[in-house]
Amino acid sequence: MTYQECLDYLYQQLPMFQRIGNVAFKKSLDNIIALCDALGQPQHKFKTVHVAGTNGKGSSSHMLAAVLQSAGYKTGLYTSPHLKSFTERVRVDGAELPQDYLVSFVEQHKDLFEQVKPSFFEMTVALAFQYFADEQVDVAVIEVGLGGRLDSTNIISPELSLITNIGLDHQALLGDTLPEIAGEKVGIVKSHIPAVISTKQAEIMPVFEQKAAAEQAPLYFATDSIRVQVLDQHLEGQVYDVYLDNKLWLPSLQSDLAGVYQQYNLPGVLKSLLLLRERGFTITDDSIRQGIANTKSITGLKGRWQVLGTHPLTICDTGHNVDGIKQILAQLHAIKPKHVHMVFGAVNDKDVTTIMQLLPMDYTYYFCQAQIPRALPIAELKEKAGQIGLRGEAYATVSEAIAAAKGNAKPDEIIFIGGSTFVVAEIDEL
Repeated sequence: MTYQECLDYLYQQLPMFQRIGNVAFKKSLDNIIALCDALGQPQHKFKTVHVAGTNGKGSSSHMLAAVLQSAGYKTGLYTSPHLKSFTERVRVDGAELPQDYLVSFVEQHKDLFEQVKPSFFEMTVALAFQYFADEQVDVAVIEVGLGGRLDSTNIISPELSLITNIGLDHQALLGDTLPEIAGEKVGIVKSHIPAVISTKQAEIMPVFEQKAAAEQAPLYFATDSIRVQVLDQHLEGQVYDVYLDNKLWLPSLQSDLAGVYQQYNLPGVLKSLLLLRERGFTITDDSIRQGIANTKSITGLKGRWQVLGTHPLTICDTGHNVDGIKQILAQLHAIKPKHVHMVFGAVNDKDVTTIMQLLPMDYTYYFCQAQIPRALPIAELKEKAGQIGLRGEAYATVSEAIAAAKGNAKPDEIIFIGGSTFVVAEIDEL
């Protein structure tokens, strides 16, 4: 099997949420348990940190991994979906999964897959656990794929669980209200294992409190003890003063992650690191500074308020639900752009109308369709936009839409590319 043949096998044989959506989501942990039992339960051979949430779980996972690596720990990082290459999903000390490891894993366990019939995601989680065990990592940061309670990653016994912002996303699978969605996310909280909540959202605090009480899990709302003050924001990062129990703890903390929303992720990350210290990890303030300042270069994080070019300033972001789009628009507004050219696409299982109602009327839009079955057809996307009053043309591919935006945008204007992770994934420059 070549690497490409291996990928073709996986994409064709295993139902893949990234491509086809909800029908690929298995509402049970039976398959991942069966896979990991057959592999000898690799998920229990290293320490883990589990991260869930609607927005911010990816950035938070990368920040945690960067700090742990800076502290000298051999660190695994499991995230999804990938943007460019399957191997991005599984990293050790920032290095992507070797292609030949994937090929040998699939060849070795093909019979097992045909017997268990896992989804693409279930196979990938089992692969990650086995790779981290084989590599003898000290600790792995494991990002939930979707939800929490029934997510395939939820068979680990972590050092702690971190839950970031809760917003409306994947309602068909997780519920229509914030408390229902929080009820799924809080499913990662385990008996007697500390749980950190990044942001306080009054409507759902009782959901966390009830679950933590039932599990006798220590519960920490990060912002009760940690306050982040933004000192400076620029296109490639920001600077914070961080207060712990109202005392200045980390003055002028540099971060290479831009985006106003990172200030809501940071308290949860920092509180988690303090709790890991209490659980025996040696994590100095210098390690925290080094990891937060260099998250992108240490972990390879892409697609989060990423600057792709200047003159015109060209930015992409994978934010794709109501909260994510609101944060992106606030960030764009803060730049005070002369004019924004927005390349926008969506998937067919999102409430696209609600999202597009947030978009400014005075932007110029370039509607496009990512090359996956789950993408919302551009004719339908343009029709929905027209009903709201957004003006723009439709393009069959992301690259055509970007080329048109580049052709129209003046050097002092802005091009923004987003609306879906899968739109960002098809940017050539990424």
